[in-house]
Amino acid sequence: MFKKSVIGLSVLLALVACGNDNDTTSTAQDSVSPQKPVQATQSSPKIVLDAKVDAFVNEFMSKQPAQATSLNLSKETAGDFQRRLPDYSTNGMQAMQKEMSLIASQLANIATDTFSDDDNRHLTVNQVIANYYAGDKAFGAGYIDVWAGHLPYIVNQINGPLIDIPVILSDQQSVTNIEEAQDYLARLEALAVMVNQVKAKVIDDAEKGVILPKPLFTNMLKFLSNFVASPASEHTLVTSFNEKLNAIESLDKQQQLDFIESASHIVSQKIYPAYREVDSLMRELQEKAPENVGIWAQPNGDDFYQHGITYLADSTLTADEIHQIGVAEVTRITAEMDSILKANGYSEGTVGERMIQLNNEPRFLYENSDDGRAQLLSDLSRDIELVMAKAPQLFSTLPPQKVVVKRVPVEVEAGAAGGAYVPPALDGSRDGVYLINLKDMTSIAKFDLKTLTYHEAVPGHHFQIALNMLQTDIGLMRQNASFNAYIEGWALYSEQVAFEMGMYENDPWGNLGRLKAEAYRAARLVVDTGLHHKKWTRQQAIEYFAQATGATQANVTSAIDRYIAWPGQALGYKLGMLKLVELRSKAKQAMGEQFDIRQFHDLILLPGARPMSVVEADVDRWIAQHGKTTS
Repeated sequence: MFKKSVIGLSVLLALVACGNDNDTTSTAQDSVSPQKPVQATQSSPKIVLDAKVDAFVNEFMSKQPAQATSLNLSKETAGDFQRRLPDYSTNGMQAMQKEMSLIASQLANIATDTFSDDDNRHLTVNQVIANYYAGDKAFGAGYIDVWAGHLPYIVNQINGPLIDIPVILSDQQSVTNIEEAQDYLARLEALAVMVNQVKAKVIDDAEKGVILPKPLFTNMLKFLSNFVASPASEHTLVTSFNEKLNAIESLDKQQQLDFIESASHIVSQKIYPAYREVDSLMRELQEKAPENVGIWAQPNGDDFYQHGITYLADSTLTADEIHQIGVAEVTRITAEMDSILKANGYSEGTVGERMIQLNNEPRFLYENSDDGRAQLLSDLSRDIELVMAKAPQLFSTLPPQKVVVKRVPVEVEAGAAGGAYVPPALDGSRDGVYLINLKDMTSIAKFDLKTLTYHEAVPGHHFQIALNMLQTDIGLMRQNASFNAYIEGWALYSEQVAFEMGMYENDPWGNLGRLKAEAYRAARLVVDTGLHHKKWTRQQAIEYFAQATGATQANVTSAIDRYIAWPGQALGYKLGMLKLVELRSKAKQAMGEQFDIRQFHDLILLPGARPMSVVEADVDRWIAQHGKTTS
């Protein structure tokens, strides 16, 4: 899962601001070019497009100052943002959606008669991004996330402002001098205000009839309790600040103590009380929460799920069609898993039962200790090094940014995914991060970890997102856009690419883990549509998912709860991968010996994230230009 920070969707982006799609940049830039408004002194549609896109960037960043911090933008690029946070009140979210809808409408009205293929792509991608952030107008609840788009529950167990914004402040906000230290304190003050906005939004949504489904309250309340459990001076918002202050040579000891005292005071007297008020509110709402977990049970929920299929699955298929694709893929992949299990002496019981048996064998588990966790992190770093050594066989362009392995912070691990990726800073000043959840070491089988690494780090999310961010001529919105089916589809496709690179050679258990992961994504098509369209119960989804994947009970339960909180997102992985595999096969058949897998991967990656329909059009043009010739 790409973590927007989260990702998002999220989670929660593509090519050419005004340049040539083939003129890509392969090295990190020292800074991001300022996005200044373009004065349209001519009536040229191209000039109008450039002006509208620049206005789009300015408007979006003004409403998403935390995203500007995540990208490490300069004030020249994004304005004065370091002391502000997004407005998550009902009015703030409505203003965001209204402005994004207006921008999408303006882009749709630009004449395209004289546009090149590159211009058309640029217009289409930006228009889709704007519509994505405009959200579903028929579903007034929830909020707009920079990665995941329109999410239905602003407080839940896996994401949302209360989880994501503190991580940005502690991990990503720069504090390198006294002025930035003062900015950080102002941001802490803003965090307390933001939490109160979130509380008010929860109340407004509840009055509309939209309340988080009851089974999700347990881990959500656990997060809220854990967030305020430690003394303020020991909270990561304070300790991370202190670590940053330690690196400022011009700061004397008393100044540092004063800053830490101020931060501790804000956390204890303003932020903690605000979080406790949300906790109290959610405990009250728990009594009113719906037992039915699918989005269909919420007002206008059916419409909202279709919105998810359109934008997160990037599909025109119906929910029923997606469901059947999932069933067929689970059947196919399970047969391959059965063959490997039988070849290695495991023939009794269903595939799911045999996989659960493997999960419990000590030889496939790390020691449940600090030493075991350290060994796991070391092994993941080694796997990344091995992939990078082989990558030039299948990739012409490699990201210059590194990816480092870190543990998911203890404060948020209860509701977090098993693995996630956090992108590098846009200017290359911060590495990409591969996060691994070490909450329950008994649920982490060694044979699963290779595939998780190939998905979240290399050649998966890190290759795709880091290369996307280097394309400085496509504009900030496209450098950082969230096309879930493309991004997660690429990451799942990367698991297969790793197999083709020989990463599972002489490793049947690792290959079994790869197939298990693919079955996992196929089963998501079944359970997501089951929950949100076919009105499955939570237990029905858990039982199917466990049987189909052979994953541990803890893993299955947290996964199903994630799909409940994030309708439609789980569809993008398998549908996106299937489209990429289809397009590669189409190109190989049409081009014959002229097909070059490295050029194909450049074609997919270097123009940036985009709708799958745009990817398909790009591949078709490539085939037309380089396909077989007949004598």
